[in-house]
Amino acid sequence: MLKQYCQEKGKIVDHALAAFVPSENVYPPKIFEAMRYSLFAGGKRLRPILLMAAADSIGGKGSDYLNVACGLEMIHTYSLIHDDLPAMDDDDYRRGKLTSHKVFGEGMAILAGDGLLTAAFTVMLAQPGVQADVLIKVVGEISNAAGALGMIGGQVIDLSSEGEKIDIDTLSYMHQAKTGALFKAAVRAGAQLAGGEEWQVASLTEYAKQYGLAFQITDDILDVTGTQEKIGKPVGSDVKNHKATYVTLYSLGEAQDMADQAVTNALQALKQFGQEADILRELVRALLTRDN
Repeated sequence: MLKQYCQEKGKIVDHALAAFVPSENVYPPKIFEAMRYSLFAGGKRLRPILLMAAADSIGGKGSDYLNVACGLEMIHTYSLIHDDLPAMDDDDYRRGKLTSHKVFGEGMAILAGDGLLTAAFTVMLAQPGVQADVLIKVVGEISNAAGALGMIGGQVIDLSSEGEKIDIDTLSYMHQAKTGALFKAAVRAGAQLAGGEEWQVASLTEYAKQYGLAFQITDDILDVTGTQEKIGKPVGSDVKNHKATYVTLYSLGEAQDMADQAVTNALQALKQFGQEADILRELVRALLTRDN
């Protein structure tokens, strides 16, 4: 069920993204080529899927909110382009393909990221079928999640902590901001756009928090146990960049136990939901067996 759901929603998102970031009749064409290169480089569309699954879980129709879903994916892609730059993680490959700066040069890669980030807000604010006050609240939350109080703030700590010894509280905050904030914004967006009740939004927020934690821990594990063929970039990049991870601060076994517990907590957050939330349940369980 999960595979079919993700394939169907992924196709819908890809079709919408192709319209939001066109390849024809655009000027200057180079910037749109660079934006699309990373946008269609094989992403799993997790954030749009989480938004749609959250909306579905409270009886809404997730595919009604494609503008906001696609805006999230555009923000995520921009962050990857910038994260791969020589001044950041200096990665040559992403999802098995050369990174943007390796293909288009550093300057164009920076601009491609900027282009996706700014276009995301235009796309989200054009979301039809949603009351203006609800949409403004949702987009505001996404903005905060992507900014200095969220993803960018986490990246700042990540960058400044390279080669430094940090404690678990700092590591947890860093990943809660860098990775978890956009996951939480995606789930909350789906719940709020679909008119979720207060208890539903609160429960889904806790689910998203635990999902983000499980995702990051398993990501750290994959950097040790994965293969370049599967994860699409060289393994051991955290070691190369002298970064603290859940595996380096604990052991591999302890990190796996922590991931198991986060998944259990995420499932517990959904205990009041019916089968409408089964996709969310499957999404978080799948983190324990992911290979990319």
